[in-house]
Amino acid sequence: MTDTQAPQAIYLKDYQAPFFLIETTELTFKLFENHTLVSSRLSMQPNPAISAEPGAKLILSGGEDLVLEKVSVNGQPLSTDHYQVNNSNLELSVPSGSFVLEIETRIEPQNNTRLEGLYKSNGMFCTQCEAEGFRHITYYLDRPDVMSKFTTRIEADRKSSPILLSNGNKMDSGDLPEGRHWVSWQDPFKKPCYLFALVAGDLSLKEDKFTTCSGREVQIQLFVEAQDLDKCEHAIVSLQNAMRWDEESYGCEYDLDIYMIVAVSHFNMGAMENKGLNIFNTSCVLAKQETTTDAAFQRVEGVVAHEYFHNWSGNRVTCRDWFQLSLKEGFTVFRDEVFSADMGSSTVKRIEEVTFLKTVQFAEDAGPLSHPVRPQSYIEMNNFYTTTVYNKGAEVVRMIHTLTGEAGFRRGTDLYFERFDGQAVTTDDFVDVMEEANDIDLKQFRRWYAQAGTPVVKVAAEYDSHQQTYTLTVKQHCEAKPGTPENEAFLIPLKVALLDAAGQELPLKLADLPETNVGEMVLRVSQFEQQFVFVGLESEPVPSLLRNFSAPVNLEFSYTDSQLSFLMSNDTDGFNRWNAAQQLAQQCMFDQIKNYRAGRPVVLDETLLSGYREVLKNKDLDKAMVANMLTLPSEAYLCGQMMPADIVAVHAVRQSLIRLLAENLKSELLDIYETNKTTGQYKPDAQQVAQRSLKNCSLMYLMTLGDEAVRAACYSQFSHGNNMTDVSSALRALVHTGAADGSVALAEFIEKWQHEPLVVDQWFAVQAASPQSSTLDNVKKLMEHPLFELTNPNKVRALIATFCSANLINFHSEKGEGYDFLAENVVALDKINPQIAARIVNPLSRWRQQDDTRQALMKAALEKIRSTPSLSNDLYEVVSKSL
Repeated sequence: MTDTQAPQAIYLKDYQAPFFLIETTELTFKLFENHTLVSSRLSMQPNPAISAEPGAKLILSGGEDLVLEKVSVNGQPLSTDHYQVNNSNLELSVPSGSFVLEIETRIEPQNNTRLEGLYKSNGMFCTQCEAEGFRHITYYLDRPDVMSKFTTRIEADRKSSPILLSNGNKMDSGDLPEGRHWVSWQDPFKKPCYLFALVAGDLSLKEDKFTTCSGREVQIQLFVEAQDLDKCEHAIVSLQNAMRWDEESYGCEYDLDIYMIVAVSHFNMGAMENKGLNIFNTSCVLAKQETTTDAAFQRVEGVVAHEYFHNWSGNRVTCRDWFQLSLKEGFTVFRDEVFSADMGSSTVKRIEEVTFLKTVQFAEDAGPLSHPVRPQSYIEMNNFYTTTVYNKGAEVVRMIHTLTGEAGFRRGTDLYFERFDGQAVTTDDFVDVMEEANDIDLKQFRRWYAQAGTPVVKVAAEYDSHQQTYTLTVKQHCEAKPGTPENEAFLIPLKVALLDAAGQELPLKLADLPETNVGEMVLRVSQFEQQFVFVGLESEPVPSLLRNFSAPVNLEFSYTDSQLSFLMSNDTDGFNRWNAAQQLAQQCMFDQIKNYRAGRPVVLDETLLSGYREVLKNKDLDKAMVANMLTLPSEAYLCGQMMPADIVAVHAVRQSLIRLLAENLKSELLDIYETNKTTGQYKPDAQQVAQRSLKNCSLMYLMTLGDEAVRAACYSQFSHGNNMTDVSSALRALVHTGAADGSVALAEFIEKWQHEPLVVDQWFAVQAASPQSSTLDNVKKLMEHPLFELTNPNKVRALIATFCSANLINFHSEKGEGYDFLAENVVALDKINPQIAARIVNPLSRWRQQDDTRQALMKAALEKIRSTPSLSNDLYEVVSKSL
């Protein structure tokens, strides 16, 4: 694709309301093995809210894969002289006033490897219409601010597709000639077409029910392939818990009599919240102890809740345009995060959220693909399903919650759902109701939606023993991105506490405020520089800053090692306790990187060792929390703090410190391993998950020692473990430490689990993430394995994406083999599934972080991709912005 052929960007500033609306949408799908006929009957009218020019033409979106069979207006067929059709739209003149438009298209779902629109997965017809997939089914006003009531009739072969599903309530069904049958569905709620769903296939059914707060009984149906019927229970319990939680926390009651979920093995995303008929990637809904890790159990719970919560924050109230995507996604991610925290350990959940944010989203903010939570432009909308829109968007909502308080936030959401029910709105509308419900001014806060980048908050402290004051000087800065003006100051809620020598929170009183707050205070940082003076402090405290990560910023404060060790052992905020351990480890690791570069041996800092020993002795701490505190900062995070990144030094030092810690803490780690073995019935509950996480963290440390007894214990756990968490943890430890049993374990694992696709994905991922030097060659061989499919996104993510994103030492080989490998596969994938190609190319976009040699090699790989003929819009946008 040349620059003159480059696709054009779409801008938020150019938004216009639609000239036409669609009151009702009646669809008929005639499904056959080699094609599908789609008939639509659209009751249309001019939009009364705007004044269109007389004789305005109707322009409907449509993909290049549509074959237009016929079109008519008010029952009159149109000849080709009365409309124009091309690869992206259908344009026709229509009468003034209301009219009925009928269209028939022909599509080939069996050949649709893009997995958007209507496609087939393991013989099952299914849809994915967000963001712009519906235009690959039929010509339509494919935009979220056009909402319509849908009625759907599906016709198919009864033997191959006995189950026919769509949104809403089942209305009728019947038989057809030649062994075919039909079912009709009607959704009583208006929705944009991106929420349309259809499924047809031979599926098994797991059923349950839920009684709502008003006493209505909702039928729960989970459709899966027959071999997966024993993996449904956890998802159903998670759904019931989410339904109950949403009633209690937000007053949101489910509004249909049936709630359906379908598990699909070929799916670009995690799941999709289509009204009443959620379509899920199998990895986000299927779970049982023999095949599913604790982390995957938790993921199922979170994703099931997320899609259910969308029923109100996304379906009943949706986004006006795709620039407002975080209106539904950021809000709903926040909702599912709080739900998951309530179901388990809130501190551990927060640690997981922030670890992901600081490793992935902060890197996105710092790179060429940086964009605001509410983007200003896009070429391909699929590229904005990003960690910025989702995870940073959730942090923005969390900050509103912090500023308004629990009760104030609930007042705001009540008003939001009441006022905008059945409408398509904007992020400004969301902030407006929060202001109105709480009588506060959030004008400055809105910059979080409009400005890109991660603010840096620098804090300096000064204690005056004579005045008994403690002054925090806070400065904020956020580097502007190319093409944007200098960022203005953010409104940042900085949650703080001051601790005395015993680790107790001191009463806080600001010099300019009369009241005293016990323990914790939220400072409203609104200027580029400002001071906060605390009075009445008889001795110098230790500050606990940015508690519970109250804002998505990079905090800089010159903590001493002794202060970090003190916070690590005493902070009353669980998140900051963990964060102190991370900061102390990071400082020690960067010191040792200097030793490594100078050719000196890596040594273990005594402060870090004693801090870890104290953590291991503290029996009051949550065991999952201890496991997190024992985990050193990741290579990806550490490289993100360097310019240029030195992955070789980071990897070598991190591995050396793990071994040194294992040597010095061997007796404690062995004791932890033995005492945290779970017995009895497996449960994915918080207590057992915590035990297994601490046990397996200890095992990974111990396996670096090359101890024969430990290796035997690890292999025994692999062979006899009664749950996938223990089995896969042991397998990872054997393979990643280069143990002799590693290859034997891999062979045994795949022999046992080759018929379980999601377990096969784990097998691929363990090998792709191995730090052994032969990993890239092995990954290439695995791509030829009969269980690998380039057309299956789960397989691509497990093997190719894991190697390129989670195996930095091998991906960033100084000869560039990893870059060439990714470029070749991205080009191949682009012809199959452009969305997945655009997502897995991201590691190459961070070339500016690397040294000169690697920069040149990564840029060359990107240039090679960009020069490929007929590149998709998805991939072109990411690659061109990266360069």
